[in-house]
Amino acid sequence: MATLLVFRWRLAPDGYATRRQLRARGLRPGGQGVAATLERPRRRRGPLVAHLYRVDLAKPVRPMTPGRWAALAKANLARRLCPACRRDAGYVIPTSLGTCVPCAYPGPGGPEGST
Repeated sequence: MATLLVFRWRLAPDGYATRRQLRARGLRPGGQGVAATLERPRRRRGPLVAHLYRVDLAKPVRPMTPGRWAALAKANLARRLCPACRRDAGYVIPTSLGTCVPCAYPGPGGPEGST
């Protein structure tokens, strides 16, 4: 079993990157395992840990296909539809409310708004 390299915060050598850093470069881990970890010490708690991947083994991000674009649009629409009034709210409905704002806080005129 291979041991992971552990680097202190901000001291990782070139050639390693986090998932976000890879994505910013247009790359993805591509099936490789975690090559190293980055640890940031904290007081009274365990360290914050970030997983690092090797940049030379990373692969390019797969392009979005028309089917993926359609699925993403459908998922975003589902997040905007109010389950109570079945209308497009025009924004992502907060999970804390569960419905659009007019349905969550109805005025004197009901969900259509006040008159």
